[in-house]
Amino acid sequence: MQKRSTLLDFRSKYDRGEKLTVVTAYDYSMALAVDAAGVDAILVGDSLNMTMLGRENTLSATMDEMIHHTKAVAKGTKQALVIGDMPFMSYQGNPRDTLKNAGRFLKEGGAQAVKLEWGVDALAVTKLLVGNGIPVMGHVGFTPQHVHQLGGYHQQGKGKEAAVKLLQEAKALEKAGAFAVVLELLPKDVAKKITTSLRIPTIGIGAGPYCDGQVQVLHDMLGLLPDFHPKHAKAYLRLHESIRGAVKRYAEEVRSGKFPPAS
Repeated sequence: MQKRSTLLDFRSKYDRGEKLTVVTAYDYSMALAVDAAGVDAILVGDSLNMTMLGRENTLSATMDEMIHHTKAVAKGTKQALVIGDMPFMSYQGNPRDTLKNAGRFLKEGGAQAVKLEWGVDALAVTKLLVGNGIPVMGHVGFTPQHVHQLGGYHQQGKGKEAAVKLLQEAKALEKAGAFAVVLELLPKDVAKKITTSLRIPTIGIGAGPYCDGQVQVLHDMLGLLPDFHPKHAKAYLRLHESIRGAVKRYAEEVRSGKFPPAS
């Protein structure tokens, strides 16, 4: 029986200098495929609000929706570390609610860790959760839950002052007990500086090649969304076109009487 990866395994790969691989997944069938591919971790990201639910941004994702999708992903995995993404306003309230919400990812969702974005309460929240046995992955740089405050989807860390601030945030998360930090949409030299300054893994997305690992949105990798192609993503397939073609052939065969066959 295949053994599920643990945080110790994640850390051991980092200590050996191996690049860490993280991919998002949001349902059972995709989790089966991603897990079988041998990635180190699956992030059930609040990006599901856009990829799965067709909404404009991540902000309206709810705890119940995140738990629903995390359960499905956990059911479809045997070896990957499963990380649940804490949605907007699920950890910015009082500590009791924060702890309850994070705990749901482990108790109900079957995740082994949670991720939260940098914010005014990030350090206190990280200390609270880690102190209660809930592993935390941090997230600095472009933080999608702050999209309105940041004025859209823009690269962060430009200029010396901004770069220093991001380094300070990442170091603070490390000190607070985070086991890893996502670096999103940063200049590659800034991401490199942060990576070499920390003693926990950095996981990049749109932050260049010098991070300790990378995370990508599965729908971007598979070309599932025809009108959305982030610059930092690589489409390994064009599944939207393949699926559309297959369904079109099916419809044509039904209309022509070719499917199902008479005998």
